[in-house]
Amino acid sequence: MKLSLTSASLFVSVTCGLQADPPPVSSGDVSSHTAVVWSRSVGADRMLVETDTDPDFSHPIRHPEVSTGADQDFTARALLNDLPAGTRIHYRVTFPDGSESPPSNTGSFKTAPIDHRNVRFAWSGDTVGQGWGIDPERGGMQTYETLRAFQPDFFIHNGDLIYADDPLEPEVPLADGSVWKNRVTPEKSKVAETLAEFRGAYRYQLLDPQVRRFLAEVPVFAQWDDHEVANNWYPGETLSDPRYTEKRASVLAERSHQAFIEYTPVAIDSHEPHRIYREISYGPDLDIYMLDLRSYRGANTLNQQDQAGADTAILGGNQLEWLATRLATSQATWKIIACDMPIGLIVPDGKEQEAIANSNGPPRGRELEIAGLLSRLKRDQVRNTVWLTADVHYAAAHHYAPERAVFKDFLPFWEFVSGPLHAGNFGPNEPDNTFGIEVKFQTASKEIPVDQPPSAGHQYFGGLEFDADTRDLTVTQHNRAGKVVYRQTLHPED
Repeated sequence: MKLSLTSASLFVSVTCGLQADPPPVSSGDVSSHTAVVWSRSVGADRMLVETDTDPDFSHPIRHPEVSTGADQDFTARALLNDLPAGTRIHYRVTFPDGSESPPSNTGSFKTAPIDHRNVRFAWSGDTVGQGWGIDPERGGMQTYETLRAFQPDFFIHNGDLIYADDPLEPEVPLADGSVWKNRVTPEKSKVAETLAEFRGAYRYQLLDPQVRRFLAEVPVFAQWDDHEVANNWYPGETLSDPRYTEKRASVLAERSHQAFIEYTPVAIDSHEPHRIYREISYGPDLDIYMLDLRSYRGANTLNQQDQAGADTAILGGNQLEWLATRLATSQATWKIIACDMPIGLIVPDGKEQEAIANSNGPPRGRELEIAGLLSRLKRDQVRNTVWLTADVHYAAAHHYAPERAVFKDFLPFWEFVSGPLHAGNFGPNEPDNTFGIEVKFQTASKEIPVDQPPSAGHQYFGGLEFDADTRDLTVTQHNRAGKVVYRQTLHPED
């Protein structure tokens, strides 16, 4: 699925009915003439969306109304057409029918250019993890405010938008003798199992005013990873966690998927409603590939299989073919691959393996799919790929090169890791030399205690700036305060 210049579709994401405030608004999956948005009324209603290039709405364009009801938790998606390219679009959302509905609210986004222009975007992941929720006395989710001040044209959220498996306690004692005081809702008081509980986990994030401000100003390209469902889940798994009454991971995943679609501004193909991997073209110089490493994977195992098969899948055959084909035909200067897990870091799941890497040596297990993809990209001379990920709860820069690798049939590429946005810090993870990873930078070390609260400062997001004159891509890593802790400029290969 590709959001093209001719597919003129925009969704608007807005959640309303929270403390009688105006509905939080968000946009996403923005291309040259399209974008996405979400909204929620307090009851059955119609959502009216108006857009204008003037923030005062002097000449508003009214778009087709969209109904909302209980079957979608009163969320709504509006389809907006034929947006002007490379333009700041202001939108206004109103629910005209509901006497109890909150007042209208506004947001904005910038559509992608159709000519060569500078672009700034950002990425990170992991929100409200490890029991660290909204503590108003400590400023709430401050990294979102810092990220908003960065003013990216769009933001890639690499997954773990919620932690459905991490309930919140009202108070968490800290090592310095103080107390972290979570704002708690009924849905966030237990692991999410019902559809209502998954929905409530998404609504929780919107209680933070900094998150709402961020969503109103910055389009979000959303992925999902494991914690949208349960830690390290895979299709067909039976959970052993005693906190769960419903132990079938696939049943939980269906409910989670519905809540994800209802509460994120993600473009969904009506012919493939369960498919969330997609391509977004942000102008002529950037193609963004949003992957799904959850829905098509095999079970977590030791990940040491010598032959590819259903048990070694991580992308799955259809997604793998789609990605290889789209990358080979892309005319963009830079191909940005948003991958919800790193390629060359070992991520254990107990005695088994959760991610792609397993141990040093030739490709085995899930590495077989990645080896095949990288070989095909070399054969098709696909250059200037940059992989962005999160998941491991620290920031890092990795360079992969065949001269350092056990498997050598690929072109060199970069992978950048960032996060968490608002969760405990971890790492560093052990690297795997199969694809010749070199750790150029990382914020984690064995001297830094893990799972500290967000107020400890180990929260990160990454920024990327495309220079239309040089065609360079400059990558930066920022901490919670906005300080740049790493910088790397990449030069395109023609």
